[in-house]
Amino acid sequence: MSPYYSFVNDQLVPANNARLTITDMAIQRGYGIFDFFKFIDHRLIFIDDHLERLERSAEAMRLPLPYNREEIITILKELIIKNDMPNGGIRVGVTAGYAPDAYSIAAPNFIITQQALQLPATLAAPVSLMTHQHQRQLPHVKTIDYLMAVWLQPVIQQSGAQEVLYYNSNSITECPRANFFIVDKDNTLITPAQHILAGVTRKHILAIAGKEFKVELRDISREEVYAAKEVFISSSTLNIKPVGTVDGQLINNGVPGEVTGHLFHKLLQEINH
Repeated sequence: MSPYYSFVNDQLVPANNARLTITDMAIQRGYGIFDFFKFIDHRLIFIDDHLERLERSAEAMRLPLPYNREEIITILKELIIKNDMPNGGIRVGVTAGYAPDAYSIAAPNFIITQQALQLPATLAAPVSLMTHQHQRQLPHVKTIDYLMAVWLQPVIQQSGAQEVLYYNSNSITECPRANFFIVDKDNTLITPAQHILAGVTRKHILAIAGKEFKVELRDISREEVYAAKEVFISSSTLNIKPVGTVDGQLINNGVPGEVTGHLFHKLLQEINH
């Protein structure tokens, strides 16, 4: 039994009692959005960036948010105090509600859940990726649609990889839960510019890197990835995680690169500031 509380629509409820009925559009049609972010010592990390993205996603999906940004922050702080959990992750979700015809957008359901989260303090061991041709629907929106990513799990495991990296017409886009970067031989940091979800951690990495390195936002071919000096992925839970192999091709002899490590520590400083 979970000892924690969640927030559903207008009230805090024990997490084990948090409910939506089966007519909700997230269940009936997979229609919903969310955002996920971390908090450290009760501090909501990059919260304005995350709530701005939640607002953009809601607008794109025609989902009216029942609370404004200040009200959501107040609810988040109340939840953290109620759960007595100073560090962890928070997921804010919005669904299309209970549609009488199971096909139209109704009054949204608004859900906030909190969870313990192991936050990386040091650079993690490199991850292995496999590529797969796929383009997410509405890639600029953080939707609840992870159909392909979940469906591919047995294939990923059989390949010996830990995660999938999508590409579209030979242009790399993103991982299902992370943004993607390469570093070329001249220490230029390159990340895809289109057909992706613009990650909040990605935004801060680009701002940090732009002060010290050349940065390019453009299409990246798979061949460029295989030939890259360094490769890494980023997300709110990972911060920065090096990539050791892509499709079995070794990157930097399978060890983290200097630029990757440098950006990891710079990002950590900003998060802990």
